[in-house]
Amino acid sequence: MALRDVTKETPADTTTGGIAGERLRSLVERIERLEEEKKALADDIKDVFAEAKSAGFDVKVLRQLIRLRRQQPAEIEEQETLLDLYRRALGM
Repeated sequence: MALRDVTKETPADTTTGGIAGERLRSLVERIERLEEEKKALADDIKDVFAEAKSAGFDVKVLRQLIRLRRQQPAEIEEQETLLDLYRRALGM
């Protein structure tokens, strides 16, 4: 057996242990790019909340509004009914 046969390099796209190297690298790089985009979006959202706060809006209330807008009207009504019931039970 010649020396170059032993030290033969395997291409990156071959499978190692049943794993396709290039496919794995592609997936990892895509996830990394998406994580970077997610961080950039989170920074943008943080900036918008800071802008809202500087304009005099209550950030906690804005977050509640956003959460409510994601819910179905029936879910909101159920939560409000329970909240009202609990308040009355506590004498509030």
